[in-house]
Amino acid sequence: MSFDALTLECFVAVAESGSFTRAAERVSRTQSAISQQIAKLEMQIGKTLLIRGKHFTLTPDGEIFLGYARQIVKLQREAIDRFKEPELEGEVRFGLPEDFASVFLSDVLTAYAKLHPRILLNIECNLTLNLFDRFRNKEFDLVLVKMSKPGDFPNGIDVWSETLEWVGNAEHFSQGGNSHIPLVLSPQPCVYRSRAIKSLEKTKRKWRIVFSSHSYAGTIAAVKAGLGVTVLPRNMVPEDLEIIRHQKGMPKLDDTHISLLKHNNNNLAVNSFEKFVIEHLRP
Repeated sequence: MSFDALTLECFVAVAESGSFTRAAERVSRTQSAISQQIAKLEMQIGKTLLIRGKHFTLTPDGEIFLGYARQIVKLQREAIDRFKEPELEGEVRFGLPEDFASVFLSDVLTAYAKLHPRILLNIECNLTLNLFDRFRNKEFDLVLVKMSKPGDFPNGIDVWSETLEWVGNAEHFSQGGNSHIPLVLSPQPCVYRSRAIKSLEKTKRKWRIVFSSHSYAGTIAAVKAGLGVTVLPRNMVPEDLEIIRHQKGMPKLDDTHISLLKHNNNNLAVNSFEKFVIEHLRP
């Protein structure tokens, strides 16, 4: 019996991320392809590895097999790193917004570190405008930033565009035009904050900041507590929070764009990390 490398990577991604959606993003496959690979693996070994339901869990056999799968995937990555790209070593200084790090980057960074253990990743989180200022001062090799439109930053690589959504309790928008919309937003400067306020003022809706935090986790906690509404890209909205749509007088939000900025250089480690991030984040 032999195991296909992609099949094992799909299984490990599902087990470690706890989600078919996140696993699909991690290995750059569709959810249906991930499901097919898991079914193929279960048929191959003759054991059920996952208990399907609203929230899946590993079976006892799945827990045991996960250990073997991790070892096989790890050895394969080490072999590729050793023989295909043995020259990759050095340091990569990478900046990104904190919410991206919370939602998207943990799996990507873990996978890259395993693939290239000799590269030191020096990662910092900050607001987009602060990241851009420090990038111009050559404090970062690469930064991932939020933009209003792709042309906001020169020489940026447009990674993906995403629809912004109002998130929280819809009742905050149905209390009449004279009531203030309670907002849960990051402090200035923040692209989502400026977009939310601009859209409210354009439709002459009153607003007030009730909670302000740089932290994605803090913002989500405040919205879940019912303090107010926030603005998030659609693919960053937690499953247990409501996207507010079709409310009378609710202002429309424009799309947001995510771009990767890099200084022109011939650093193989930086170029490798840039390619890896784009391949794993671009839809």
